[in-house]
Amino acid sequence: MKSTITKKDVAKRTAKIVGEKIYLTEKIVDGVFTALREFMEAANPEVRIEIRDFGVFEVKTTKPKPKARNPKTGEIIYVPARRKTHFKAGKMLKEVLKQPLTDIKPRPDLMEGLDDDEDWEEDWEEGEEKDDDETEGMNEPAAEPEKPAQS
Repeated sequence: MKSTITKKDVAKRTAKIVGEKIYLTEKIVDGVFTALREFMEAANPEVRIEIRDFGVFEVKTTKPKPKARNPKTGEIIYVPARRKTHFKAGKMLKEVLKQPLTDIKPRPDLMEGLDDDEDWEEDWEEGEEKDDDETEGMNEPAAEPEKPAQS
């Protein structure tokens, strides 16, 4: 079964690993992702972000395609050059992922608490830096965009 790990889950795991409060690690994890995103956005035109023992994020440019075809209409169109992201796993991650599925031993300890929001809320309540403005809507699902009425 496929599971989705969110930024909040990364912050919780980081807090557990480094022995800090979740509200502190959440700010750090958010800052790291923001910094990575800013590096990638500012890439002019390409950038390589290497994180040892994890992998490499790259922004690469694509070639323009003067004779691409629209699959719906069959029309020949021009597709300009653009930037795209690419991730290449590091050596340690590759070795783990190369193992045959039959050799993988389940690690429920690594997946526990991913869907459990109680620890998250308790830790926020203990934190002195909790601000209602910062946490407003944090646990609420994002509102779906309104769909135009069909006639």
